[in-house]
Parts: sequence; C-alpha cells; structure tokens
Amino acid sequence: MTKKVIVQYLDLQKEHKELQTKQIKLGKEIRNIRKRLEEIEAGETVRDRVRGGLGGMQSFTIEGVPTREYTEKKIELKQREKLMEERKIILSKLELEILGTVNEIERFIAGLEDSHMRRIINLRIVEKKSWNQVADHIGGGNTEDSVRMSFERFMKSNTCSINSEKV
Repeated sequence: MTKKVIVQYLDLQKEHKELQTKQIKLGKEIRNIRKRLEEIEAGETVRDRVRGGLGGMQSFTIEGVPTREYTEKKIELKQREKLMEERKIILSKLELEILGTVNEIERFIAGLEDSHMRRIINLRIVEKKSWNQVADHIGGGNTEDSVRMSFERFMKSNTCSINSEKV
C-alpha cells in the first residue's frame, strides 16, 4: 500500500461528490426546461407590439405560440438528458473504481500486525472520520494530534510519507 493508493482513493471520493453535485444541478435544469415546455404546450401565448403601416405610425399587437422558444427548449432538453445519461455511466464507473480501491485498502489494513494502526487507518480513511473523531473512538487518552502523528510515522516508516491534512 502506498501513499499513491490513499491519495487516489481520496481524490476519487472528491470526484464522485463533484459529479453528484453536477447531476443534481443538471436534474434541476431539466425539470425547469420540462416545466417551461409544459407551459407552452398548455396553450401559453405571447404578445408583442410592432409598428408598421402609415410610415411606421400604426401599432399592432401580435399574439401567438412561442414556437421558436419551444423548439429551442426541446433541443436543449434532449441535449441535457443525453448529458445526464453520460454522467450516470461515468458515475457508475467511478463507483466501481472506488470500490476496488476500498477493497485494496481494506486488504492492506487486514494484513497489518498492529491493531492500533489498523483501527486508525480504517476510521480515518475508510470511515472518513476526522482526526478528533478517530481519537474519541479509539479512546485511551489518545488525542487528535497523537493519532494523526502515529499515522504519519507509520506511513513514513512504510516509505510513503503523506500530508495528514489531505487525509
């Protein structure tokens, strides 16, 4: 197990969260477009005033269905729905990659002889607890700094120094 696997796992988690946030935003955009299309399909009309006749002196009111907007919204909806499907595929692949990395980390943890270190790595990396939560969970007078420094010493002794703030 190297620093690279842990950093990759943390980056995968962040990437997954970012994609989920984008999906939520895209879902809202799709709902808004559908709502607008429903309004138009329900018979909404638009009015506009134009000038013309008698040298531009006359004013006319034109009322009708906003066909241009309707067409543009239909196209936009199809594009956004396609993007949503593509992102779902990417999310699925990312989730599989995350699971594989978690399995690799868990195999590494299970192979450690030091129970204390197994607990620290599992709580911090796999369960995503803060250093303070790790210390509280382990108990025994351990502090946030003591568990963090134990982790850092362990990683350095295994030829893979890591910045504990990233972890």
